[in-house]
Amino acid sequence: MSELIYRIHSDEGSLLAYVIKASFTTDITSFVTPPEHNFQVGFVVYPKHGTIQNHYHRKIDRQVSNTSEVLVVREGKCEIDIFDNNQCLVETLKLNVGDVMVMVTGGHGFRMMEDTVLLEIKQGPYIGIEEKTRF
Repeated sequence: MSELIYRIHSDEGSLLAYVIKASFTTDITSFVTPPEHNFQVGFVVYPKHGTIQNHYHRKIDRQVSNTSEVLVVREGKCEIDIFDNNQCLVETLKLNVGDVMVMVTGGHGFRMMEDTVLLEIKQGPYIGIEEKTRF
């Protein structure tokens, strides 16, 4: 795609996360994640006066084994540490307003560089703090 979309991999090659910088743009519909990922994250582009036909999504049973997460920096700045599945630090990146992080697997932690608001989108239902392993 672009140098404005970072793919973070473990030393073993497993995809851990995507970071999409706010300055990334596209003039065609482009999905960052492949169809087999738990979350589908992309940019859907429509022309002026375009429409999306009325619809709903049918109930489909899916089996999900991990919690994928999307975070959008709405205000502020932060640093994110991306960890592999062995809790080893793989990469640290700065996130600014408009940047998006898609966590596929592994772990993560944040340090706020100023007052920060993150929009978090993740799979539910949320079962409580016991779904997290802190390290």
